[in-house]
Amino acid sequence: MPTRYLFRFLLVCHSLVLAALAGCGTGAVEDASPPQSLTVFAAASLTDAFREIALVWETENPDIDLVFNFAGSNQLATQINQGAPADVFASADWEQMDRAVAGGRIDVGAPRVLATNRLAVVFPADNPAGITRLQDLAAPDTLIVLAAGQVPVGRYSLDFLEKAGNDSVFGEQFQENVLGNVVSYEENVRAVLNKVALGEADAGIVYVSDLVDVVGVGRLDIPDHLNSVAEYPIAALNDSPHAAAAAAFIDLAFGPAGQAVFAQHGFGPGLTP
Repeated sequence: MPTRYLFRFLLVCHSLVLAALAGCGTGAVEDASPPQSLTVFAAASLTDAFREIALVWETENPDIDLVFNFAGSNQLATQINQGAPADVFASADWEQMDRAVAGGRIDVGAPRVLATNRLAVVFPADNPAGITRLQDLAAPDTLIVLAAGQVPVGRYSLDFLEKAGNDSVFGEQFQENVLGNVVSYEENVRAVLNKVALGEADAGIVYVSDLVDVVGVGRLDIPDHLNSVAEYPIAALNDSPHAAAAAAFIDLAFGPAGQAVFAQHGFGPGLTP
C-alpha cells in the first residue's frame, strides 16, 4: 500500500460510504496488461476529493497505483505543453484546459465538466480585522491574500472584485481599495487558505470546497450575482500509453461513487455531455 494513502485511517466514516458505493463504480480497468501506475494532473482544489476517490479506485484496481500532481491549473497546463508525462488532466477552468488542447496533447471535444465550484471569503477564526461583511475587505490596513491572476481562482477573485466595484452597495473604489490591501499573490488556492489559517493574512478568497471540514477559519459567502461558477473540465491525454486506465479513472469520477465524493467536499455536480 503506497504510504501516501495512509491518511485513510483519518477518513473512516468516508470510507464506509465509499465502500457502499464502490459497487456502483464504473472505473475498473479491463485490459489484458494494465499499467502499474496512472498519472493524474489535477487542480490543487481537487486534492481532497481526488485522494478520497483514490480509495474507491484501489478497491477496483488494486494493481494500478494512482500518482497525483496537484498544482495551479496554469502550472499544470504549462507542464503538459512542455511534454511532461501525464495520463489525465483535470483543470479548474476552461482557459487552462484550452491551452492543453491547443498544445495538441488533448483532443478537441474530449474534455467534460467533472464538477463545479464557487468562491467564498475566508478569514482566521479570531478575525483580527473584524471582518463581518464583504465591504470590510476594503478597510485600510486589512491584509489580503489572493491567488495569482494566472490561476483560475485568482481570475475568478478579480472578476468578483470587478463586479462588486460596479455595484452601488460597494462603491466604485471597492476594487481599487481591496487590491491595495493585497500583500501577496499565491500560486494556488491551497496556499491562500494556508496563509489565512496560519494568521499571516486577515482574509483571502478561496473555493467553497476548500472550506469543508476545515477548522480554525471563518467564512463569508459571496452572493450569486457577484460570484462565479467555476467549471472543472477533465480529459485523458491523447498520447497516454494507458488509455484504458485513463478512461476508467474518468468514468469513476463521473460515476455515482465519484460524484458522491465531490458533493461531500462541497462541489456542485458535473455536467452531462
